[in-house]
Amino acid sequence: MNVVAAPPIVPPLPAPAMSPRTRRLLEGPIVPTLLQLAWPNILVMLAQASTGLIETWWVSFLGTDALAGMALVFPGFMMMSMLSGGAMGGGISSAVARALGSGRRADADAYVLHAVVVNGALGLLSTALFLGFGAQIYGAMGGQGASLAAALAYSDIVFAGVVLVWLMNALASVIRGTGNMLVPSLAVCLGVVLLVPLSPVLIFGFGPVPAMGIAGGALAVVLTTAMTATVLAIYLLAGRSIVRPVLARLRWALFADILRVGAVGSVSTLQTSLTVALTTALVGMAAGPAAVAGYGTGARLEYLLIPLVFGLGAPLVALVGTNIGAGQRARALRIALTGGALAFAMTETVGLLAAAFPAAWLGLFTDDALILATGSAYLRLVGPAYGFFGLGLCLYFASQGAGRLGWPLAAGLLRMLVAVGGGALALHLTGSLAALFAALALGMVLYGVGLATVIARGVWFR
Repeated sequence: MNVVAAPPIVPPLPAPAMSPRTRRLLEGPIVPTLLQLAWPNILVMLAQASTGLIETWWVSFLGTDALAGMALVFPGFMMMSMLSGGAMGGGISSAVARALGSGRRADADAYVLHAVVVNGALGLLSTALFLGFGAQIYGAMGGQGASLAAALAYSDIVFAGVVLVWLMNALASVIRGTGNMLVPSLAVCLGVVLLVPLSPVLIFGFGPVPAMGIAGGALAVVLTTAMTATVLAIYLLAGRSIVRPVLARLRWALFADILRVGAVGSVSTLQTSLTVALTTALVGMAAGPAAVAGYGTGARLEYLLIPLVFGLGAPLVALVGTNIGAGQRARALRIALTGGALAFAMTETVGLLAAAFPAAWLGLFTDDALILATGSAYLRLVGPAYGFFGLGLCLYFASQGAGRLGWPLAAGLLRMLVAVGGGALALHLTGSLAALFAALALGMVLYGVGLATVIARGVWFR
């Protein structure tokens, strides 16, 4: 009888060790983990948003035309920040988080180069667009005479360097995708600290530095952004992050993984910025440059909500993406709804305070009666709806982590149609800016309530 020896038992290869940071995303208690990740991000987003406030405050000393020029440029520049950090940045963070959650460490490393290529190309395209067509864009938004000249003086410099904003947010988004919110926060805070003295020096001049006027504020933003991007690049190249830059072969599959979230997210971001831009145009046509300055100054508070919610949203991208990558769907949904509730509470508090005390905000920038009247009317009517905007925006970020952005896109389109289309109709029928602002508020309510309803019903997993 022949005895056949049994084949030797080969033990399975050990699974790659999971980073403690990744394990915390998968197993940590939801509220403490979310707040622990969010607080440095909220702090830095407020610091980053304050750059616009610092500039606006200094520029306000140059007069109403300069302030109106800033109001014309701000939606476009804020759109670049939102596209690079919130939309494409969300696609980058989501891709990195899902790769780490499913154990694809090599892909996570390769995403660094792919993120830089994607955002770098889009940044150059943005520069070409605004340098080539800035006058037409701002003219269509109601810019004329001295206010249009001020807008172009600021825009030509800030958009010449806007590619640095895209690159900075690409690197920050890679790091955030690993669950590390602190390092990007510290880098941005460092830039804000530098901006505080640099902006007035370049605007008004100091010693051998000549006064550059409104163009000096733009140059200050470009210089501080370059410094922030450099700090983030050094951190990644030093090998301190979970993911490390590698000279990997460029692969369409990895580009597609970023773009399938980032491209759809970009459409949603464009909807938000287009809503403000078109509303600015309606205000300008109805009431002139001073009213544009009033609406633009009031709407800056609305734009402040975006980085505030992003403070919660960036951790949500990492948390939701990692949990879905690991197959933990129910936990991912609980995380998203918890984050949405926190965002509603924060932004509604801001909105109610702004509605109750509009002069406390507007008085920081001007004492012009028409500017104050327009801005106050906006804040009293739209401020109480800020919580719904914050809710919808937070769930948009969570949807980035899930890789499911169809419903946020639909909700954003509904908001834009109600705010701009309904607002234009209301303005035509009544001739009152208050009717336009009421339509803006209704659009926000529908955006937040609609998106929360469908996500709670499990639309991500159908």
